[in-house]
Amino acid sequence: MQFMQDNIPMILVAVSSGLMLLWSFFGNSIRGVKEVSSAAALQLINYKNALVLDVREVAEFNAGHILNAKQIPLGKLNESIGELERYRTQPIVVMGSNGQRSAAACVLLSKHGFELAYNLAGGVQAWQKAGLPLKQ
Repeated sequence: MQFMQDNIPMILVAVSSGLMLLWSFFGNSIRGVKEVSSAAALQLINYKNALVLDVREVAEFNAGHILNAKQIPLGKLNESIGELERYRTQPIVVMGSNGQRSAAACVLLSKHGFELAYNLAGGVQAWQKAGLPLKQ
Protein backbone atom coordinates (compact mmCIF):
# COMPACT_ATOMS: atom_id res chain seq x y z
CA MET A 1 0.00 0.00 0.00
CA GLN A 2 2.86 2.38 0.81
CA PHE A 3 4.35 1.68 -2.63
CA MET A 4 1.14 2.81 -4.34
CA GLN A 5 0.95 5.99 -2.26
CA ASP A 6 4.56 6.85 -3.02
CA ASN A 7 4.16 6.24 -6.76
CA ILE A 8 0.71 7.64 -7.62
CA PRO A 9 1.97 9.80 -10.54
CA MET A 10 3.78 6.85 -12.14
CA ILE A 11 0.79 4.57 -11.65
CA LEU A 12 -1.50 7.15 -13.28
CA VAL A 13 0.87 7.45 -16.24
CA ALA A 14 0.94 3.65 -16.65
CA VAL A 15 -2.85 3.34 -16.45
CA SER A 16 -3.51 6.20 -18.87
CA SER A 17 -0.97 4.91 -21.41
CA GLY A 18 -2.60 1.48 -21.20
CA LEU A 19 -6.01 3.02 -21.82
CA MET A 20 -4.68 4.94 -24.83
CA LEU A 21 -3.19 1.75 -26.21
CA LEU A 22 -6.50 -0.07 -25.83
CA TRP A 23 -8.35 2.83 -27.48
CA SER A 24 -5.99 2.69 -30.48
CA PHE A 25 -6.73 -1.02 -30.91
CA PHE A 26 -10.47 -0.95 -30.29
CA GLY A 27 -11.49 2.68 -30.90
CA ASN A 28 -12.73 2.22 -34.45
CA SER A 29 -14.62 -0.97 -33.66
CA ILE A 30 -16.30 0.77 -30.73
CA ARG A 31 -17.51 3.48 -33.12
CA GLY A 32 -18.73 0.82 -35.56
CA VAL A 33 -16.03 1.38 -38.19
CA LYS A 34 -15.04 -1.66 -40.21
CA GLU A 35 -11.37 -1.59 -41.16
CA VAL A 36 -9.66 -3.42 -44.01
CA SER A 37 -6.03 -3.88 -44.84
CA SER A 38 -4.64 -2.82 -48.22
CA ALA A 39 -4.81 -6.44 -49.42
CA ALA A 40 -8.44 -6.81 -48.31
CA ALA A 41 -9.31 -3.46 -49.90
CA LEU A 42 -7.76 -4.65 -53.16
CA GLN A 43 -9.96 -7.76 -53.01
CA LEU A 44 -13.07 -5.61 -52.47
CA ILE A 45 -12.09 -3.37 -55.39
CA ASN A 46 -11.24 -6.19 -57.80
CA TYR A 47 -13.90 -8.77 -56.92
CA LYS A 48 -16.77 -6.87 -55.28
CA ASN A 49 -16.68 -3.75 -57.48
CA ALA A 50 -16.10 -1.53 -54.44
CA LEU A 51 -16.05 2.22 -54.88
CA VAL A 52 -12.86 3.86 -53.62
CA LEU A 53 -13.79 7.08 -51.83
CA ASP A 54 -10.82 9.36 -51.16
CA VAL A 55 -11.64 11.91 -48.45
CA ARG A 56 -8.34 13.80 -48.63
CA GLU A 57 -8.10 17.38 -49.85
CA VAL A 58 -7.70 18.11 -53.57
CA ALA A 59 -3.95 18.77 -53.41
CA GLU A 60 -3.35 15.49 -51.57
CA PHE A 61 -5.51 13.61 -54.07
CA ASN A 62 -3.68 15.17 -57.03
CA ALA A 63 -0.33 14.11 -55.55
CA GLY A 64 -1.37 10.46 -55.97
CA HIS A 65 -4.53 8.39 -55.65
CA ILE A 66 -5.93 4.96 -56.33
CA LEU A 67 -7.06 4.48 -59.93
CA ASN A 68 -10.75 5.41 -60.43
CA ALA A 69 -11.09 6.80 -56.90
CA LYS A 70 -13.87 9.30 -56.27
CA GLN A 71 -12.59 12.33 -54.35
CA ILE A 72 -14.81 14.14 -51.85
CA PRO A 73 -12.97 15.94 -49.03
CA LEU A 74 -14.17 14.95 -45.57
CA GLY A 75 -15.35 18.51 -44.88
CA LYS A 76 -17.73 18.34 -47.87
CA LEU A 77 -18.88 14.74 -47.47
CA ASN A 78 -22.09 15.46 -45.57
CA GLU A 79 -23.32 17.92 -48.20
CA SER A 80 -22.22 15.62 -51.04
CA ILE A 81 -23.81 12.42 -49.73
CA GLY A 82 -26.29 12.43 -52.63
CA GLU A 83 -23.42 11.80 -55.06
CA LEU A 84 -22.90 8.42 -53.39
CA GLU A 85 -26.54 7.28 -53.40
CA ARG A 86 -26.05 4.88 -56.31
CA TYR A 87 -23.28 3.11 -54.34
CA ARG A 88 -25.46 2.46 -51.28
CA THR A 89 -25.65 -1.33 -51.85
CA GLN A 90 -22.04 -1.93 -52.83
CA PRO A 91 -18.85 -1.84 -50.77
CA ILE A 92 -17.12 1.52 -50.36
CA VAL A 93 -13.44 1.58 -49.42
CA VAL A 94 -12.83 4.92 -47.75
CA MET A 95 -9.29 6.25 -47.62
CA GLY A 96 -7.40 9.21 -46.24
CA SER A 97 -3.74 9.86 -45.60
CA ASN A 98 -3.37 7.61 -42.57
CA GLY A 99 -6.84 6.30 -41.70
CA GLN A 100 -8.06 8.99 -39.30
CA ARG A 101 -10.18 11.12 -41.66
CA SER A 102 -11.46 8.03 -43.42
CA ALA A 103 -12.62 6.54 -40.10
CA ALA A 104 -14.62 9.72 -39.46
CA ALA A 105 -16.02 9.47 -42.98
CA CYS A 106 -17.09 5.85 -42.34
CA VAL A 107 -18.96 6.95 -39.21
CA LEU A 108 -20.74 9.64 -41.26
CA LEU A 109 -21.57 7.19 -44.04
CA SER A 110 -23.01 4.68 -41.60
CA LYS A 111 -25.22 7.42 -40.12
CA HIS A 112 -26.59 7.92 -43.64
CA GLY A 113 -27.28 4.20 -44.03
CA PHE A 114 -24.21 3.09 -45.97
CA GLU A 115 -23.61 -0.23 -44.24
CA LEU A 116 -20.78 -1.43 -46.48
CA ALA A 117 -18.28 1.37 -45.81
CA TYR A 118 -14.78 0.11 -44.97
CA ASN A 119 -11.93 2.22 -43.63
CA LEU A 120 -8.61 1.55 -45.33
CA ALA A 121 -6.42 0.99 -42.25
CA GLY A 122 -3.36 3.20 -42.52
CA GLY A 123 -4.73 5.05 -45.56
CA VAL A 124 -2.59 5.95 -48.53
CA GLN A 125 0.53 5.48 -46.42
CA ALA A 126 -0.33 1.81 -45.85
CA TRP A 127 -1.32 1.39 -49.52
CA GLN A 128 2.08 2.66 -50.64
CA LYS A 129 3.91 0.65 -47.98
CA ALA A 130 2.24 -2.48 -49.40
CA GLY A 131 3.80 -1.62 -52.78
CA LEU A 132 0.46 -0.87 -54.44
CA PRO A 133 0.31 1.75 -57.20
CA LEU A 134 -1.05 5.27 -57.13
CA LYS A 135 -2.08 7.31 -60.15
CA GLN A 136 -0.53 10.79 -60.39
